Amino acid sequence: MTGAEPMVVDNSAAGRFEVHVDGEVAGVALYKRRGATISFTHTEIDSRFEGRGLGSVLVRGALDAARAEGAAVLPFCPFVRSYIERHPEYLDLVPAGDRGRFDLERVQ
Repeated sequence: MTGAEPMVVDNSAAGRFEVHVDGEVAGVALYKRRGATISFTHTEIDSRFEGRGLGSVLVRGALDAARAEGAAVLPFCPFVRSYIERHPEYLDLVPAGDRGRFDLERVQ
């Protein structure tokens, strides 16, 4: 098993957050930035790293980074959207006027 904790980094040059495990990129969350808005478009974990909860680690790190910089989030990626649905403490990152388009208006 791995020794180091997974680490999430923003590779802004590539337009993606990455989760690193023992120095390897284990997964990515692709995004596009427009002003102070981050649109998440796709999340993927390398098959060699599946089943370890790294998708959730990655998305949590990406959303925490968005919050730290005061960015709004548009979860076009279904995994990011479902993560926000399961963790409503991140709902405030999605502008209220955009929640309906992501079927998040009922999340409390």
